[in-house]
Amino acid sequence: MAKVISTLFISADGVAEIDPEWHFPYFDDSMGRAVAEDYETSDVLLLGRETYDSFAGAWPDREAAGGDDATFAGRLGDTRKVVASRQPLEFTWRNSELIQDDLVKSAAALKADPAVKGILIPGSISVVQQLLAAGLIDELRLLIHPVAARRGRRLFDEGDTAQHLSVLATEAFPTGVLRVIYAPTEAPAKVTYAEVADLTPGND
Repeated sequence: MAKVISTLFISADGVAEIDPEWHFPYFDDSMGRAVAEDYETSDVLLLGRETYDSFAGAWPDREAAGGDDATFAGRLGDTRKVVASRQPLEFTWRNSELIQDDLVKSAAALKADPAVKGILIPGSISVVQQLLAAGLIDELRLLIHPVAARRGRRLFDEGDTAQHLSVLATEAFPTGVLRVIYAPTEAPAKVTYAEVADLTPGND
């Protein structure tokens, strides 16, 4: 069973729709290494339409330009890319394909495919939200920037139930960015204030 990993740049107030104004000042060697580690987990990229359009509009040209990021751009081009879109697409970036079925059903089929090593979802907020709700995300890898973005789409929007997470790993970068790797988990047992009153300050 392939592992499904979501990787997101996110602000301290939960905005996952990045703005270059608050993102790039915090990009350093540590973040570059973390991003590389995330991409090494998988041989399939699962992308929402907006994220795909952004990637396809930039990375092929960067590969062709032969600059510092050409090697990574080439790796992205060589990777299988599965795109969730409600509209037909004409692909110009190699190894790209359109999901032909319901997103959740298709993601579950990819996850169960023995030929798939791992599935990485970079960005693609709506895809992540749907697959979290369906219980198909194995890890959330968040690079939390020390900034309150104050506007933009949030990963966790309004909903009826809380999303509980367990922490698998944490790391602090010199820039103040926190790398936190979470796994979705079950809600803990209910606890009332009366049960923790003796833990309040002054009761030691």
